[in-house]
Amino acid sequence: MFWRKRNQVEDRVAEDSWLIVGLGNPGAKYETTRHNVGQMALDVLAERIGGRFSPHKAGARIAEGRLRPGGPKLILAKSNGYMNTSGGPVSGLAKYFGVPADRVIAIHDDLDLPFDSIKLKQGGGHGGHNGLRDIAKALGTPDYFRVRVGIGRPPGQQDPADFVLKPFGSTERGNLGVLLEDAADATEALVADGLLAAQQRFHGRSGS
Repeated sequence: MFWRKRNQVEDRVAEDSWLIVGLGNPGAKYETTRHNVGQMALDVLAERIGGRFSPHKAGARIAEGRLRPGGPKLILAKSNGYMNTSGGPVSGLAKYFGVPADRVIAIHDDLDLPFDSIKLKQGGGHGGHNGLRDIAKALGTPDYFRVRVGIGRPPGQQDPADFVLKPFGSTERGNLGVLLEDAADATEALVADGLLAAQQRFHGRSGS
């Protein structure tokens, strides 16, 4: 009887939880680069829930909390490894906390969206983003949510691989704070109101 009750409690916790992953590369060398905009947005969410990141055995740093009393539990995560190996920690955390793929959200940079744009989707392809590719492989499905944060295409003939690993330019930095708040708002809206409502709110904005 005790075991059954404990499992019922764990099931309720899992149903109430969302795993939100900010994609990026580890270390001071990368923390201000375009490729790490997902982790920057995750820091905004962590401040909102009063969470502090601490190590987890799945190979990530996590922060936990709720946006309001009685609201869904948010498990925020940053992988300890590089972008291209994001899948292992995400899969490990999902299994540890009992979170299904349709309650996993990846916040990530997107070259195909103009800077200052936010779009949301569930499932679909990875668009050449190796972090998304690895998460889908590790979860065994692409049907997790994505909050796509636009960083724009590089100017001229600059290699996109070099572009994403450079810090934002001075003009971009002037608007970066607003973009990160918008990404955090979009993530909150996805959790609270569902995909369609969040898309209707954010996809109609100028630049999106």
